[in-house]
Amino acid sequence: MKKTAASKKSAAADRASTTEEGPATEKAPAAKKSAAAKKAPAKKAPAKKAPAKKAPAKKAPAKKAAPLKRQAPAKKPAVVPKKATAAVKGVAPAKTVAPKPPRGESRTALVRRARRINRELAEVYPYAHPELDFENPFQLVVATVLSAQTTDLRVNQTTPALFAKYPTPEDLAAAVPEEVEEILRPTGFFRAKTKSVIGLSKALTEDFGGEVPGRLEDLVKLPGVGRKTAFVVLGNAFGRPGITVDTHFQRLVRRWRWTEETDPDKIEAAVGALFPKSDWTDLSHHVIWHGRRICHARKPACGACPVAPLCPAYGEGETDPEKAKKLLKYEKGGFPGQRLKPPQAYLDAGGKPAPPLGAG
Repeated sequence: MKKTAASKKSAAADRASTTEEGPATEKAPAAKKSAAAKKAPAKKAPAKKAPAKKAPAKKAPAKKAAPLKRQAPAKKPAVVPKKATAAVKGVAPAKTVAPKPPRGESRTALVRRARRINRELAEVYPYAHPELDFENPFQLVVATVLSAQTTDLRVNQTTPALFAKYPTPEDLAAAVPEEVEEILRPTGFFRAKTKSVIGLSKALTEDFGGEVPGRLEDLVKLPGVGRKTAFVVLGNAFGRPGITVDTHFQRLVRRWRWTEETDPDKIEAAVGALFPKSDWTDLSHHVIWHGRRICHARKPACGACPVAPLCPAYGEGETDPEKAKKLLKYEKGGFPGQRLKPPQAYLDAGGKPAPPLGAG
């Protein structure tokens, strides 16, 4: 019986041990499973990180593309000049100013462009006029002959003394050459010019009764008078249309590609065909004024030019507006004009008369 009780106790002990160990052994796998479950995401995490590792590979092109984005600011300098030049007239040169017009520009397009340039210049120089001082056709024809190879300003400073001493063709025809030479010396080539003005005065006295003729064919017969001088006289003393092809006119119409001709007579014909005859005289004034004030031979002030959007030669001169303003001459630059006695319209517009010879 004791053994049975002992065996019962041992059996109870064995059961107790199995019941204690059983849950422990069952919990262990559960813990292992939970640990495995926790580790499973850790193992899967690298799988998820794999795309993350690939992400940099995808970002690699973005990094390569980054330099392209950095190059974008390099385009900004190209915009700045456009804004700067646009201040000249409120028009962005990028849209309207081209280095050269198409060589295939049609005749119609050329005529439209040429006439638009003339209209623009008419707005800028509404007071444009002949810049030689004169009171009658005789004074104008003499002054125009003297203006060769010198400025109108120098002629205007010289002719007051000449006309004070020789007011009529008859007076100048009878003048002593040496005395006339002394007066004309400041104009340059004074001996040849003296011969011309005395000769044309004699022709006027002998052939035209002391009056300047109003026909081209008669004017060109006078000593020292060519087509340019004749058209100046016809247009400004007689009101008959004519194109004055001087050095400024030749330079500008070629820059604007109105013509490729170099001979003055051919330039006159080519340009005249682009405009109505009634526009010829004022057209000459507009072009010559622009050539003297803005579109200079050596340093054209492109940045201050009102017709820059229409000019094929834009960029040959200074394009910076502030620097270009410093190149302007006469009233555009705040300096006196070329006439001692300019028209009232010019004075009303802010123009200043030129000083007499020897002043200042």
